[in-house]
Amino acid sequence: MNLDALAPWACDPRQSRGRRRPEPAADSRNEHQRDRDRIVHSTAFRRLVYKTQVFINHEGDLFRTRLTHSLEVAQLGRSVARVLRLNEDLVEAIALAHDLGHTPFGHAGQDALQVCMADHGGFEHNLQSLRVVDSLEIRYANFDGLNLTFETREGILKHCSRAHAVRLLETEPDGPAARFVQGGQPGLEAQLVNLADELAYNSHDVDDGVRSGLITLDQLLEVPLIAHWHAQVLADHPGVAGRRLLHEVLRRMLSAQVHDLCQATQAAVLAAQAGWRANRLPENALGAPCFDVDEVRQQAPVATLSAGLREQTTALKRFLFRELYRHPQVARMTALGRSVVADLFAAYLDRPAEMSPDFAASPERPRAVADYIAGMTDRFALREHERLTGRRLFAEAALQPGTH
Repeated sequence: MNLDALAPWACDPRQSRGRRRPEPAADSRNEHQRDRDRIVHSTAFRRLVYKTQVFINHEGDLFRTRLTHSLEVAQLGRSVARVLRLNEDLVEAIALAHDLGHTPFGHAGQDALQVCMADHGGFEHNLQSLRVVDSLEIRYANFDGLNLTFETREGILKHCSRAHAVRLLETEPDGPAARFVQGGQPGLEAQLVNLADELAYNSHDVDDGVRSGLITLDQLLEVPLIAHWHAQVLADHPGVAGRRLLHEVLRRMLSAQVHDLCQATQAAVLAAQAGWRANRLPENALGAPCFDVDEVRQQAPVATLSAGLREQTTALKRFLFRELYRHPQVARMTALGRSVVADLFAAYLDRPAEMSPDFAASPERPRAVADYIAGMTDRFALREHERLTGRRLFAEAALQPGTH
């Protein structure tokens, strides 16, 4: 990536707010490339391959996991960042790390830990992702965590309750939680990843939902966005059918969404930049004034979809919630996932020695238990649950996936 070709409002790694613990610069990589590399080599990143996206790991080999989802978000994000001349390395780092704090069994595990931790400071998966990179990864001699740059950390902390943000500000007054108390936005790269995340899961959840047999392409035709591209594909390829038809529909739909995101964001940036003050940095190699990214952070979000496409994607999201995420079979499996997490929490709280030594020795037992469980893969959680309770909750309840 040519840093001198960045847009004036992009996050330039040479102007990073830096790391919480100063480190010497690398010889061959900029600061956000180093962040990305640290994330890829982390233990938490590897675990994502066995963490639920929608369908629990043992339900089928071809369903998305948190890892494949993160890779798809990174690909979409980099594609848009390149068009908009934003910092591709930063976009990729945020995308690859944004789900590191997700629990086993997807949102079911998160919901269970929220209940278990209600009297112990609560649990939020975005905040947990930040905990992973700030303290839970143990890879360096001089510090806990990955010691990532501020810009990557603010993108990872996509959401945060005010109560948690206030607590974070006590130890890091100018940290990534400040905007949840003081107002404002993250940098453009973080805003972009938030939208790439949404586009990715809307598309791949349709694909996985049809593969599972829980929804059909005929049902999906009630969604205007799907119906439009379905008609276009059949007009161009009258004989196409089955998975080839679905993949062509999703490919075109996703390409159109990416194009819309690029155009709408570019228009929003051009409309907003008159209010951004150029800072005192020298002009870049293209002769354009550099902007202080904090100016971007003080404005309304500028990464956006057009109003028309936003309405269409919202309709698709509503369909997925109604027909897929709340499908009785999905609900049954997620209920079992909640039970596994709740049982594990109770068992470890009562018998901390059953956890690994680093967690068992923590004086903050409920938080240590939550950290330990949140870091589990689906299959490790199931093995631990059977070991500690003698029960196999999923043995007779596994969803029968559709034909691969």
